[in-house]
Amino acid sequence: MKKMLIVAISRIIKLSANLTKMLSYPFHWVFADKRFTLPKQAAPLLNRTTPSHIPRIIWQTNFTNRVTLPVYLNYLFNRLMAPSFEYQFMITEARRDFIAEHYPEILPHYERLQIGAAQADLWRLLVLHKFGGVYLDIDAHQIWPLERVLGPKREELYVTTRRGELSNYFIASKPGNPNLQRLIERVVVNIKENTLRNVFHITGPGVFIELLDPSCVPTVSYRHAVNQGSFTNEHFQYIDKPQGKWNKEQRHTLVISPEQEDTRPL
Repeated sequence: MKKMLIVAISRIIKLSANLTKMLSYPFHWVFADKRFTLPKQAAPLLNRTTPSHIPRIIWQTNFTNRVTLPVYLNYLFNRLMAPSFEYQFMITEARRDFIAEHYPEILPHYERLQIGAAQADLWRLLVLHKFGGVYLDIDAHQIWPLERVLGPKREELYVTTRRGELSNYFIASKPGNPNLQRLIERVVVNIKENTLRNVFHITGPGVFIELLDPSCVPTVSYRHAVNQGSFTNEHFQYIDKPQGKWNKEQRHTLVISPEQEDTRPL
């Protein structure tokens, strides 16, 4: 009964979100340069004192904090669906600063990634490994209150797609999660070996599919927790990025830069 209710509510959310998306086309036609600012940090709307293994923090990243109306509405909706969660946001430069401070040994490998989505893939694993919390893609939105999806006792949670495969647009974890450590190590190996050519397999969901067995880790279907693309789409997400989405960018840009040989004199 509960799952049926969630599915029904998710359909209402999707219809409403799609309506705002359609209305955003004339809005941005009239106000072509109008952008909204995502905050670097925002305190919880409600304070909860009950303990939770997964810290009440939502992490997001994007190439810019100046976003279109649909992306901003997506952010506001997530805040309403997770009122007891702090919000943390990092742009490209802040991601690098975080890794330089907390994972300097990984920074040289991170800097070889030439596509922003691949960088964001590695960063989300590192920031959750360090601080814990919940990562959401910039176009992902909750369909059920996050507090109820996670519960107080879970130490990690992963989302499964329509095909039943793991993805990485939603990840919830306690700090120091050994599964995240395994994922980080595999991504670093993929960068070192530089034999793969697709972001999906180098840093993205392909790594989760390869390493984690859905029957051995806590999972939730996208139908009962979080969806993508209802409020926004590629047009509104990449309106200020001519290179477009990662799957287009990798057609003409190497995901990993060639490793530079040491040419210093002996």
